[in-house]
Amino acid sequence: MRYWLMKSEPEAFSIDDLAKSPRKTTHWDGVRNFQARNFMRDDMRVGDLAFFYHSNCAEPGIAGIVKIVKAGYPDHTAFDAKDPHFDGDSDPRSPRWYMVNVRFERKLARPISLAELRKHANGALKGLALLQRGNRLSITPVSAAQWKFIVDLK
Repeated sequence: MRYWLMKSEPEAFSIDDLAKSPRKTTHWDGVRNFQARNFMRDDMRVGDLAFFYHSNCAEPGIAGIVKIVKAGYPDHTAFDAKDPHFDGDSDPRSPRWYMVNVRFERKLARPISLAELRKHANGALKGLALLQRGNRLSITPVSAAQWKFIVDLK
């Protein structure tokens, strides 16, 4: 099993929105960064777990945990001219963008803020992609040790 961190702006789609979705499941669409796309297309597998991270908000941080329930497949929003994630250069016969399906597992007892995570940047969370200068990827890998440390934060 692999571990991930997936960012979403809560104004657009929050952990609570996922929890209210049919079967508590949805597709993770609209990723338009090649490295993040590659993670979904090539590396994410059914059963992997991910932190659901609220970004670009008053208190950014990890809000909950999701499970990957469908491996990477073409992101259909890239082909829909009416969708905000439309990409006119993406071709359904040779898709450029991919997505995965995620299912709500649980909210954390309390959100773990970015500020709290940064306190451990030189210790247990050294190397966590989220904490690297200049990293703005919406999907990043998390090591098993980092995952355990974060889950154990109370």
